[in-house]
Amino acid sequence: RHEEEVGRDSDVGPPTATCDDEACATGKKRFISAQLRLVGRTLFYCCTWGRRASMASNETEQWDAFFCATKPPADYDEQKRRIDEFCSAFSDTNERVVLITSGGTAVPLEHNTVRFVDNFSAGTRGSASAEYFLDQGYAVLFLFRSTSLQPFVRRFKPGELLSYLEFASGDDSSIQVCADAVPKVRPVLEGYQRAMAEGTGRPRLLQISFTSLTDYLFLLKACAVALRPLGSRALLYLAAAVSDFYVPPENMPEHKIHSDAGPLQLRLHLVPKMLKPLICYWNPTAYVVSFKLETDENILLDKARRALATYKHKLVIGNELHSRKHRVVFVTNDDHEVINLTPEQVAAGVEIEQIIVEKLVKRHTEHIRNSQTRRSSSEVSMTGGSITDSSSLP
Repeated sequence: RHEEEVGRDSDVGPPTATCDDEACATGKKRFISAQLRLVGRTLFYCCTWGRRASMASNETEQWDAFFCATKPPADYDEQKRRIDEFCSAFSDTNERVVLITSGGTAVPLEHNTVRFVDNFSAGTRGSASAEYFLDQGYAVLFLFRSTSLQPFVRRFKPGELLSYLEFASGDDSSIQVCADAVPKVRPVLEGYQRAMAEGTGRPRLLQISFTSLTDYLFLLKACAVALRPLGSRALLYLAAAVSDFYVPPENMPEHKIHSDAGPLQLRLHLVPKMLKPLICYWNPTAYVVSFKLETDENILLDKARRALATYKHKLVIGNELHSRKHRVVFVTNDDHEVINLTPEQVAAGVEIEQIIVEKLVKRHTEHIRNSQTRRSSSEVSMTGGSITDSSSLP
């Protein structure tokens, strides 16, 4: 019987695939498909990161090439020494320091410069903001165009100060302020003396001047690097009107361009965007604020958001040319906030820079708090401990 059953089974022919065999085959197909997708993704990411690395390398080469091809200011070493000394005085404290850039940059057309292309900027926003940051307890590193407005003295018209002075009665070796000018001069002088902290040996205001585009960029880098030890306590308020175009040194004539040679044709090159190395390399932990000035308000928000997407900093303050003295807009990745002076504020002489600075101080405080939280979390993660105390905010 057993043999018959075996023989009967043998007549059936070759065995057919079972459900388990089919599942196995399907699993193999899925596995191979997944592996192919993984290989495809790997190749995609390798190519993408390769392109990004190549782009980053090209950008780095552009920045390096610019600084190699151009000359620093004639007094660069002395200016850098002053910058380093000023910043180091606050590196071991809990105090905040703001770098304010202000005024326009000139682009020379000759090595022995007579002619140049200039940017429109009186330095009003930067110089006013410096005073309000000082009022908020910040130390101020003020990088300004040599012919632009400066803190405190901006409150006087050119030549006006001389009309406030007179020789002391009966003593032509002493000079004093005219009695009727004292109410105007006194508060300005008091503010300046507080900023300079006379007698304490540690001023809270340092002013560094520049003229040309290259002067500005060399000094900007020196300031940003000097502030790096302060970490999140540094705020970079980039209000200078920086040229987008320049004439490379190799394309400039040595001496004055003469009109008898006929009409002048200029080929201007793009200035490498220095906001990216500033944020990524020179000072990656500071709270960075840039400005965007447009003549068409309809494109202002879009241009500001593009800048944030490109450079990855914290805030763009947008302003339109004709309304900039009473209206600005704060633009972040998440939202935007319009700041308008009311008619009452305008009538009372309130400057919009006062409101800007007050709001920035709050945002900077939040930036410092977030930085401390991230640092504490990182330390806890490394040690396996718990947070028992948080350092006070500066």
